[in-house]
Amino acid sequence: MKTYLITIRPSYASHKRIPNVFAAVKLIETPRAYYFWGHGTVEAAQTGRCCACGRTLTHPVSITLGIGPVCGQHYWNWELVGGFSEENIERLKQEIGHLYREMKVDQWIPKSVVQNITDCTEQVTPPETHPMLKSTQKRSAIKSTELMRYDNGDYGIKVEFPYNPDDVFTVKRITGRRFNSTEKYWTVPLNPESVETLEKGGWSIDPRITKFLERATIVLDDLSTDVDIPGLRMPLFEFQKLGVSFLEHRNGRALIGDEMGLGKTAQALAYLQLHPEIKRTIIVVPASLKLNWKKEISMWMDGTRSVQILKGQTPYNLLGDILIINYDILNFWVEALINYEPQVLIADECHYVKNNSAKRTKAMKKLAKHTERFIGLSGTPIVNRPVEFFNAIKMIDGTMFPNFWDYVHKYCAARHNGYGWDFSGSSNTQQLHELLTSTIMIRRKKRDVLKDLPDKIYSFVPCHMDDRGEYDIAEHDFVGYVTMTKGTGEAERVSRAEELAKIEKLKQLAVRGKLIEAIGWIQDFISSDEQIKLVVFATHRFVIDEILKFFGEKAVKVDGGVSLKDRQKAVERFQNDPDVQLFIGNIKAAGVGLTLTAASNVAFLELPWTPGDLVQAEDRCHRIGQKDSVNVYYLLAQNTIEERIARLLDSKRKVLESVLDGAVPEDSSLLGELINDYYEYMLTKQE
Repeated sequence: MKTYLITIRPSYASHKRIPNVFAAVKLIETPRAYYFWGHGTVEAAQTGRCCACGRTLTHPVSITLGIGPVCGQHYWNWELVGGFSEENIERLKQEIGHLYREMKVDQWIPKSVVQNITDCTEQVTPPETHPMLKSTQKRSAIKSTELMRYDNGDYGIKVEFPYNPDDVFTVKRITGRRFNSTEKYWTVPLNPESVETLEKGGWSIDPRITKFLERATIVLDDLSTDVDIPGLRMPLFEFQKLGVSFLEHRNGRALIGDEMGLGKTAQALAYLQLHPEIKRTIIVVPASLKLNWKKEISMWMDGTRSVQILKGQTPYNLLGDILIINYDILNFWVEALINYEPQVLIADECHYVKNNSAKRTKAMKKLAKHTERFIGLSGTPIVNRPVEFFNAIKMIDGTMFPNFWDYVHKYCAARHNGYGWDFSGSSNTQQLHELLTSTIMIRRKKRDVLKDLPDKIYSFVPCHMDDRGEYDIAEHDFVGYVTMTKGTGEAERVSRAEELAKIEKLKQLAVRGKLIEAIGWIQDFISSDEQIKLVVFATHRFVIDEILKFFGEKAVKVDGGVSLKDRQKAVERFQNDPDVQLFIGNIKAAGVGLTLTAASNVAFLELPWTPGDLVQAEDRCHRIGQKDSVNVYYLLAQNTIEERIARLLDSKRKVLESVLDGAVPEDSSLLGELINDYYEYMLTKQE
């Protein structure tokens, strides 16, 4: 092998403690670096440079010795070295040469610090056993990878290789790489991008890594919808069965991102029903949905697991198999919930944990570390607001995007606005969508599954009341009135107006008591997607005005006090203005004659007296031109007259649908049935 005289940058030589000029052979050359084996040499003097520091020699003694007065102070002190004579000079040259030959060079050196390479008369010979003399093929064989598992349960790739600047550069290009300085190996995230980069760099890939990624990479067409779930109380649509298969394939660590109204809750509960061995589940939800989750559990699951709704900021005994808690109080309960040792954590509207400084986010992340399975639910499109989902994605699979900074720059169009960093944008959205849907997320839109859906999907949303005591007193008085008048002949003398007045009082108390929670539900609903629209129906003006006041420019209203001209303006704004997400209407005034097909979601805060009025109001969205199935939500105060009216309306609607001539039952018959319902309730209670 040819020997060269190498001159490198003095600062680099000083940092690495090697000669500035040395004789060496090139064992390996890459586009970015050399691997040199050699040692210091006095031959630098032939070029007129100091063999230690490489500076130009000017003094005759320096030129003779090959070393300058700064680097060779000892040799310049003639009184110490024996005087200036030819014999002594030759002895000193030999001594200096031996000294610098002891300064070994055996390492990679970047080409950027190499200043000069010339021929050298001195010959250096590396040992035959030097590892860098192995063939390129053999060297590539020891560039290995291995599937590894971290202490927190996440998987990664262990990367090993002999030091090589180009290989280090390759590994450093991988987002989320880490160097273990103790055991001298690298780790990189377990994802297709990491594997592709390593393969191109010449690493051999552990077959277990390939198999792991094949299992993690999901092709929905390969999943079966033939899912048998013993004990499930209601049938699933085909696409919902596919969602359960997806959760099963992901071992309960996944994000169900289906569009609003496609039954994300049902899929999560069906997965729980599929696994009777799971006895400890925590469901974290917005406050307005706590009761609804309890209702859905009773609708879908077989009742073998007890349900406990957690309230307040002071933890108490956890007795349920399924615990339901809202985000707002999670921070106060997190230690108790960790001690509960949950097996599954379900996060409804999981984009709520977007703010890293928020207490609920910190609590959720802490809880997720102690839970084997994590199911996120959200109908909000990730590609619209990628930053809101980083935490949820990381809780599902910590290896996908280990670094927040890299994530927001790649997918959130991160920019500095002069005051701070703004991550509210989006970029590379198609790439992000494809990556997520091939790994941890399943997302279907209504238009994708319309063939499976009925024209209307009905949901009953139970609401808490904040004036429960006042309502209970009024209902007790009403029950007493019914008991006193029913079957005594008194009922015939009581005017219909008096009956309606007493019932009207109960209805108003019920809607007032649930109004705050109902507004919270509406806010959660429309904030889940900037493009979603919702039609809300009520009967009392104070309800309509209170909602309009809360939502401001996001809402329009139509009630009896709105002129025909302004009514049409409100409809046009709702239909055409993307910033108007909410239409609030009186059931009588807005329940007929209007087309509100910009929305496929209808919510009733109050109920009419006839099923005909109900159907007419629902059909404001379900008209010619509406391509979606319509979701109809009834927000009902729990254990109140509203539930009784809804039950009667539902039974009458079924009668209405079966009557060929479409005759609508009169409201008087509903009122009478409501009185009978209360009377029978009282008799049952007395027994």
